[in-house]
Amino acid sequence: VSLLESGGGLVQDGGSLRLSCSGSGRSFSSYPVGWFRQAPGKDRLFVGGIDWRNSVEITDISRGRFTISRDSAANKVYLEMNGLKPDDTAVYYCAARSLKWTGPSSRSVDYNSWGQGTQVTVSS
Repeated sequence: VSLLESGGGLVQDGGSLRLSCSGSGRSFSSYPVGWFRQAPGKDRLFVGGIDWRNSVEITDISRGRFTISRDSAANKVYLEMNGLKPDDTAVYYCAARSLKWTGPSSRSVDYNSWGQGTQVTVSS
């Protein structure tokens, strides 16, 4: 599976962005997809993920502000972010696990396909 993120950019404090992750292959919807982010000098963090049934796993980062969804027909997974804060500034990555019919993981090592990342910058 190859992945391509889009939708990043510069927004003001409190703004919104929707990131897209486009996947290749007919069975992309069978794979769990995770969203991660990495700020300069910091570890890559799990933002949340979605499984093949479109069940979503959220984290303290995403709870209440971010929404993850999938459009299986379009081979896309979305990360919709509202109420963005300067602390949300990071490169955001989507990643797919190699195991079908399973759930996302919070561990980056469990993913074998990664997009190139998209920069999100939130100004104060």
